[in-house]
This record gives sequence, structure tokens and C-alpha cells, in this order.
Amino acid sequence: MGKKQKRAEAETEAETVENDKPENELDLTNGDSYKKKRRGRMRNKERNESDKEAKEIPTVSIAVSGSIINNAQSLELATRLAGQIARAATIFRIDEVVVFDNKSSSEKEDPTVTTDNNLDENESGGAFFTRILLYLETPQYLRKALFPKHNNLRFVGMLPPLDAPHHLRKHEWAPFREGVTLNEKLPNSGETLVDVGLSRSVVVNQALEPGIRVTVAMGTNRNLDGDSPRQVVSLSKPREEAGMYWGYRVRYASNISSVFEDCPYRGGYDHLIGTSEHGLIINSSELSLPTFRHLLIGFGGLAGLEENIEEDSNLKGKDVREVFDSYLNTCPHQGSRTIRTEEAILISLQYFQEPISRAMQRVQH
Repeated sequence: MGKKQKRAEAETEAETVENDKPENELDLTNGDSYKKKRRGRMRNKERNESDKEAKEIPTVSIAVSGSIINNAQSLELATRLAGQIARAATIFRIDEVVVFDNKSSSEKEDPTVTTDNNLDENESGGAFFTRILLYLETPQYLRKALFPKHNNLRFVGMLPPLDAPHHLRKHEWAPFREGVTLNEKLPNSGETLVDVGLSRSVVVNQALEPGIRVTVAMGTNRNLDGDSPRQVVSLSKPREEAGMYWGYRVRYASNISSVFEDCPYRGGYDHLIGTSEHGLIINSSELSLPTFRHLLIGFGGLAGLEENIEEDSNLKGKDVREVFDSYLNTCPHQGSRTIRTEEAILISLQYFQEPISRAMQRVQH
């Protein structure tokens, strides 16, 4: 695998954690909702077509090893750990969080991770991590409709909210809102009722199946009694049109090479940064990033990115500096023998703020 693997055709919706039931396997993404696999994939394809037509804007992704969850001593501590990383991703306006495992390339990658609702121990660290990230990214008023009860969600209530711009209150009005399609039938078969977290549901000008998460353009008319239907738009529209941060997408990867190979953005990631105490030391003010469209920053597991690369059969014999374009130590002269991943993410994202801002300004000009 080269440094900058590109894909001409790629899905732009985040990959999912799957919550299975014996008679009806379900699919969850933070762009849509629970739905049968086949229909979910068809729905994603339709949404992706509209995303491809949208103006491409620079994105920043982070990749985090799911193995960090396995080091937590209890379900409560594991939940807190995932919540810390969700908060960090939101604070620093991260567009995509990729959770990767250390599975062999011989294992068929399944981006949906199945688990039994009643058995926590059957869910891997990566699957658990992905589930919590998805749950926290979802606006509170949609969670009951989109997330069935699950043992591994029982401590999420103690986490601080992300309070992202799309987590709107009932009294707030915004140009866009996240919603879920309802079962109620309308006389006009070409329209659908959507719960967007307001006092009344709104009508959108598309016929959609129930239980789908959608982004709705609310317009300027605040009269919910009006007959004018609203419009379902791409998940990226709030950022493109209003410059609003609209949360992170979540993707699962079976190993670190899949992080790059299955990049959902057209053309793939064009700059890869690895972080480690063994990386190059450069002051943030002196770091110059190349102009990028899709930047990825990688964070390793308990033994670092070196171990993740070594355990990936697709990358056998590769040095970490061959896999990443830049390999940096964002916290030199550390006083502790170890820096935990959740700490490294906060430190690193602050470190990259100025360099990323400078690179994005060059794109805009």
C-alpha cells in the first residue's frame, strides 16, 4: 500500500456499528438510522450522489485504535474514555473519527460490527468505542428513536453532552436541523413527516421510509403550521452553505491499512500524519502542512502506531515513516513515562490548530 491510496469512487457516509436482532439485522450511521442492511446501503448510495455534487471542502479526520478501550477497568471507565475523545473531536471540529482494530487482513472486513443486545462481553473494544461515538454525536431528541436499549449504553447518561451546533434545543431555530422520518402517513404520498425536535413535526418534500435520520433545511419561515414542505439536504450542506460545524462522522476499520484504503472521500486522504513519542519534534508555530483536501491524523493503541502497523499483514515490512507523510512528537519532554491516548488527542489537536488553519487559508485563496 502506498502513502496516499486513492479511490475514484467512495461512499461519503460514515461506516456503522451494527446492532443485530435475530430476525432483523439493523444498521446505524450518524448520517442515517437503523434500517435493514440492503435498504440502508441503497439509501446511503442515494445520499452519496448528492454529496458528490456538493462543493468539496477541506476535512480533518482522526484515526484512533479501538484497543485503548480494552485497557479500561470497567464499563463505566470505558464509557468515560470514549466520551472524552468524543468531546475532543467536537471541540476541535473534527469531521471524521475512524476507529480501527488490529484484525488480520485474512479476515473479511465487515464495517458493521454485530453484537448481542444482552451480552456486553461479545462486543469488541472497537465496536463499543464506535457505538458510544455514534450515540454521543446524535442529537438528544433523536436518540430514543435511533438507538434501541443496549447494555453498553447504560452509562452514557453520566457523560457531559457534546453540545455541538446541531444539538439544538426545542426553542432554538437554525437554518438546518437533524431529524428522523416518522411512520405517520400523509395524504400526499410524495411527502414525509419528520421529527426535528421542535414542538411540531415538519413535512419534507420527499417520500422516505420511517426511521431514517435526515438533515432538513428549515428555511426562514418559522411558522410550523404552514403548508410549504421543507427540503432534505446533504449532511455536508450546513457547513458548505452556512459554515456551521455539523458534528463528526464515524467509521469503523478492521485494521490500520483499511483506514486509508476505505477512505470515504473522493481521492482519499492527501496527507497522513502519525503521532508518537518517537516522532520528529517541531514547534507548532514552525510546522508547515501542505495544502490538503482531506487530512488524517493517526493515534496508536497501547503500544503505539508502530505495533498497529507491525500487526497489519498488508503493511508487513513497512516502517511507520513509510506509511505516514509526517511522523511527529506533539508533546516532547513529557514528565510522565506514558501519555494516554485521550490525553494525546487533546494535546495533538491543539498543537495542530495553527498549522491546519494556515494550510486551509492557502486553499481558500
